[in-house]
Amino acid sequence: MKLRNTTITLITAMGLTLSSASAFAEHHSIADKVKQAMQSDIRTDAEKERDDNRLPAQTLEFFGLQEDMRILELIPGGGWYTKILAPLVAEKGQYYAAMGTSGIKERLTNTAGFEKIQIVAEDAKLWREEGDRFYSLDLNGFGVNNIDIVFTFRNYHNFNAQGRAAMNKAAFEALKPGGIYAVVDHTARHMEPMNGANRRRVDPVLAIKEIQAAGFEFVDYSDIHYRQDDELEYEVGAKSVTGNTDRWTMKFRKPN
Repeated sequence: MKLRNTTITLITAMGLTLSSASAFAEHHSIADKVKQAMQSDIRTDAEKERDDNRLPAQTLEFFGLQEDMRILELIPGGGWYTKILAPLVAEKGQYYAAMGTSGIKERLTNTAGFEKIQIVAEDAKLWREEGDRFYSLDLNGFGVNNIDIVFTFRNYHNFNAQGRAAMNKAAFEALKPGGIYAVVDHTARHMEPMNGANRRRVDPVLAIKEIQAAGFEFVDYSDIHYRQDDELEYEVGAKSVTGNTDRWTMKFRKPN
């Protein structure tokens, strides 16, 4: 009996070792692919200069990106993250983009290596009510489902309460059970009244409450974008903080 138990223990340990080794290899494979995408000639020098501040490899590792995932990026703008995300999942997964996609549609979708990009929810309507500095949003979902991760980088602050609620709801509907909602934005002081300096900042506690209200579970946060020298006092475009704002980085999950 003692020999049998010892054998079982050894087999179990070997299995755990092999599993750990496999996970380690997979992690490094993803890390290597992210770094490879970061060095691509498709990225401009100006884009690469922001790598040390935006830390895409660490950010995507925190959110748990894998190359076989179906991912959706919201408001990709000029494609700073698209140029990293799309190549990473091109072979085994799928990249989708929604809202604010004209830039990548014009510049990337016909570029070698980016042909699989799919633009969705092109009928989404963003507008600002008279006197409102933020966008309202009207959309009937993103038109895709079973998504593994929905990303939105520094976009949450662009919307008013109605727009944020609509975006959170659509993200929830697009994700598969257990899927991740990955959100990064500029930090505002908790409960600070709205003013000209914080209009492109978001109270992280408010964001958590709103995203949980859409049905999400709060999973974790990362301090990789914490910036001690950002006093949370100046507009994000101010010379003292531009390109180096304090940002909250939070992970939410759609319940299983």
